[in-house]
Amino acid sequence: MSDIVKDQEAKMKKSIENTQKTLASLRTGRATPQLLDTITVEYYGAAVPLKQRATITVPEPRQLLLQPFDKGAAVEIEKAIQKSDLGIQPRIEGGIIRLILPQPTEERRKELVKVARKSAEEGKIAI
Repeated sequence: MSDIVKDQEAKMKKSIENTQKTLASLRTGRATPQLLDTITVEYYGAAVPLKQRATITVPEPRQLLLQPFDKGAAVEIEKAIQKSDLGIQPRIEGGIIRLILPQPTEERRKELVKVARKSAEEGKIAI
């Protein structure tokens, strides 16, 4: 009986973690490094998570700053961000990549509410 309880607890924790990751990756008006978790960059022919190619910091509430470990990787990182569905245009300034998040419109905020409700409901159902 306790094995069943432990198994179900593990499944519930995974569902909660998945819901938290989904909500953290929503592009609201505030910049968070979790926005870039889904982006992968080519590195010697293999797709590598962006976190392994650059340091990500938040100098201002609407700005992300990426410092590639290899200065030559800045162009590859820029291309990967442009290909993503984030809708952010990166700017390279001396080997450093700057991402400025635009102010969300009213329509975008309403859309975010719908997506957040849907993710929360899916998490509840999974639990």
